[in-house]
Amino acid sequence: MQQTVYEVGKNLYINLTNRCTNRCSFCLRENEDGYKGYDLWLDREPSVQEVIEAVGDPKKYKEIVFCGYGEPMMRLDELLEISRVLKSKGARVRINTNGQANLIHGRNVVPELAGLIDAVSISLNAPDAERYVKVCDPKFGERSFDAILEFTAECKKYIPDVTLTVVNVLSPEDIERCKAIADKLGVGFRVREYER
Repeated sequence: MQQTVYEVGKNLYINLTNRCTNRCSFCLRENEDGYKGYDLWLDREPSVQEVIEAVGDPKKYKEIVFCGYGEPMMRLDELLEISRVLKSKGARVRINTNGQANLIHGRNVVPELAGLIDAVSISLNAPDAERYVKVCDPKFGERSFDAILEFTAECKKYIPDVTLTVVNVLSPEDIERCKAIADKLGVGFRVREYER
């Protein structure tokens, strides 16, 4: 049975798609079949109704997080529709994203998230465009890096809790440079554990 939602700690995660615009060298999907015992490869993308039913009562969880084996913002319309329903039931909703949604959709989509998304966690994972291309192999090439910074700045206008993240495979110097970017943008910063 395909894993549309999965629990980790006090949060429930929604696995909306396996499509992604990056092929990050450290990404679990490049190296592992699953995560914490869950098989996150989808036979097909779940419908809005299937996701809502799978979540059940969202108030049972600290947060509902869009994060699976893919970039959740690839399915923006579905993400918005699901968020609307979950928010009406009292959920706190977060998106974990690579920050390329505006490139994916060819427009600034961030205003559409206002009032529906409480927190966004954006993977930066490199201190500059050249390094980002090496580490993340983005479909959009070097312009991805600036697009992520622009997306982050836009999120700050509409979403209460915005955090840039890096994986701890980076050098301490690169992590410091990434933190300086977060500080300059006035958003949170977190170093994530590399998980195998």
